[in-house]
Amino acid sequence: MKFGVMFDFRNPAQWRRPDPAVYRSHLDEIVRLEELGYHNVWLTEHHFVEDGYNPSVLPVAAVIAVRTSRIRIGSFVVLLPLLNPVRVAEDAICIDILSSGRFDLGVGQGYRAEEFAALNIPRAERSARLAEAIELIHRLFTEKAVTLDGKYNHVNGMTLYPRPVQPDGPPIWIGCRTPKATERAARMGFHLLATLGPDPAIPYQAALRKFGRDPKNFNVAQLRAVHVARNADQAWDEAAPHLHYMMTHYDQWLAEANDAEGDKAVWKVSSHSQLRDSPVAEGLMIGTPDEVARKLEDFRAAYACTHFIMASQLPGMDPLVATRSLELFAKEVMPRFPT
Repeated sequence: MKFGVMFDFRNPAQWRRPDPAVYRSHLDEIVRLEELGYHNVWLTEHHFVEDGYNPSVLPVAAVIAVRTSRIRIGSFVVLLPLLNPVRVAEDAICIDILSSGRFDLGVGQGYRAEEFAALNIPRAERSARLAEAIELIHRLFTEKAVTLDGKYNHVNGMTLYPRPVQPDGPPIWIGCRTPKATERAARMGFHLLATLGPDPAIPYQAALRKFGRDPKNFNVAQLRAVHVARNADQAWDEAAPHLHYMMTHYDQWLAEANDAEGDKAVWKVSSHSQLRDSPVAEGLMIGTPDEVARKLEDFRAAYACTHFIMASQLPGMDPLVATRSLELFAKEVMPRFPT
């Protein structure tokens, strides 16, 4: 199991700092994660969020590429129906070159109605747009003189230059929250990013077999909130306000979307002070290194996972606090789970 950390570059009002300082501190933190032996940094995207939720994953990935030399860089996810797939392919290739072949392109269809309305893209078209765009991007990575006369994209004899560093281009991952999306990822032969809601990993692996693919050749990433400190009280005191802020936003967004089972009631906790004693806490990896290691061992037994993604730089959390947690995790938890 490989370990990675998610960054969204959010800057909430109650903890607000100048945006350039936030970006610089997170980039410094990512450099430190490489030194600590983390395998991946993952970037996530949303639009028109007051706290500055990163709307431009690919430019940030390019900056990370030139600040680092070993850690892999991935998007979790680029909201592909909102973007031109040819430009996404070109940007991904540039990041692949800047990173000497360390980029993974994770894409998803999105769910927030506000984002689709603002960009004048019918939300009902998102699934079809995603499928067509993924096909086009993969072909542009792997072929020359690509022609596609699709419903949303039309190219004739297109070849992208320069070519990717990785032989088949950046690996493509698909974020899935519904059975239909999970089956599509398996049918197209791409890796799986498991997001909120019912775990798609088991049906994904079953679908891979159905389409004649060996699940051993495909990766499954799972995302969980993680914060470690020397004692459990400290860990919860440091993480709970930021976790509650994050969860409140996702609660609202998912309930509005109502795309998957349970979206109407993902997390329902009235205040951060109640978080530790709520049923939600069972799914949060907060505590001492020993406590978190035990939870991670239980998780590994219950979920298919090749890439464990940690939501540890929580919205508004002091990067020094998050980095201290990640240093402790790297020293005392990660060695118990060799890759």
